[in-house]
Amino acid sequence: MYNNILDVKGLKVGQVQDEEALTGCTVVICEKGATCGVDVRGSAPGTRETDLLDPINSV
Repeated sequence: MYNNILDVKGLKVGQVQDEEALTGCTVVICEKGATCGVDVRGSAPGTRETDLLDPINSV
C-alpha cells in the first residue's frame, strides 16, 4: 500500500512529462467505468473534446 491513488483497485494511472517544454499529462483509467471529469490548468492548455463531459451537451 502506498496511501495514494495507486491503492484503489481497478484504477490504472499513467503519466508523462517533457522537462524541456515544461508540460505533462496524467491519465487515469477506470477499468469498470466511472463518471468523468476534467481539470484544465495553465495559460494555453490544449484540450480536445472536453466539452463532451458537460451534462448539458448531447453526445
